[in-house]
Amino acid sequence: MRIPLKKLAHGLTLATVFSCLIACGQKKYEGIPNTNTGGGSGTVDNSPPPPETWQEHWFEHRQLVKRVYYDSLLALYLDDDVNRGSTTWLTKLIKDTWQYTRKEYNYGYGPSPRLFAVFHADKYGGGHPAYYFDAGHDYRNVIDCGLGGKDAWLNQTWQERNIIIHEIGHIVESASLNTKGSPAFKIWGDSKWCEIYIYDVYKGLGREEEAKKLYDEMMVQTDNFPRAGTQWFKNWFYPIYENYGKTKVLVNFFAMLKAHFPKDASNKFTRDMNWGEFIHFWSGAAGVNLKAQATIAFGWPAEYEAQFTKAQSDFPLVPYTR
Repeated sequence: MRIPLKKLAHGLTLATVFSCLIACGQKKYEGIPNTNTGGGSGTVDNSPPPPETWQEHWFEHRQLVKRVYYDSLLALYLDDDVNRGSTTWLTKLIKDTWQYTRKEYNYGYGPSPRLFAVFHADKYGGGHPAYYFDAGHDYRNVIDCGLGGKDAWLNQTWQERNIIIHEIGHIVESASLNTKGSPAFKIWGDSKWCEIYIYDVYKGLGREEEAKKLYDEMMVQTDNFPRAGTQWFKNWFYPIYENYGKTKVLVNFFAMLKAHFPKDASNKFTRDMNWGEFIHFWSGAAGVNLKAQATIAFGWPAEYEAQFTKAQSDFPLVPYTR
């Protein structure tokens, strides 16, 4: 679950990973088990080792979580109720997903390549992300996930895998290319972007059975926004993904936002998108006018037409055949 920037509390400042591991040399840290290398390609992290413990101070979280693994890409923390037998698979999935994401969705996620991942058992159901510009999580890219039951995170369940990738997906939408915020969040809500992102991650990591399982689930899923019976994956994201470049078209959308959507001097987006702008920027990402696809997916009321026409006028450099 992504927490909208403006809803964060407790003093947050406008805030709110099988086989593609790349060896890049070994570096051991005394007294730290399960540590290896720099962890992958991209930016080298020259920062000090992450702290052995981390006192949570956000929302209702007040656990002193313990570091069980770290390298230059990942710092993994568990609370005292998480079975340490989960460490190996959590480390692998998070690192695989994060490394794939940094490679395919660009390396710009703030000054450090390290993702901080925090897990809870028998408390804090669900999850949330935080970003490198988020004071409330100590200026770190973070996923923080909790599930009920003492066996949470031990059995590698479908729900557990998807929660992890989902939360990393929010970091993509809100911090890629060193930008700050997600102008499309009010359009697609908490999960619609993350569904196609999870599918892409499974495909990109060669996890075909999981990609097929997710596809089958999403193709029959409906939502009540922007109208009853909307099928976001079937009628919007999957056709765009399949027909206009797969991962590339997803990446293009965020590149279009960075290049053309209003930002301030700190690279923070200054406002949300409307529906017409959303269709316009996705058209730019795909390189074709997606009005017809949007009509199938969402309908095309007069409001969308007016907004779409204005978006074409306001952002003429977004490239596609009108």
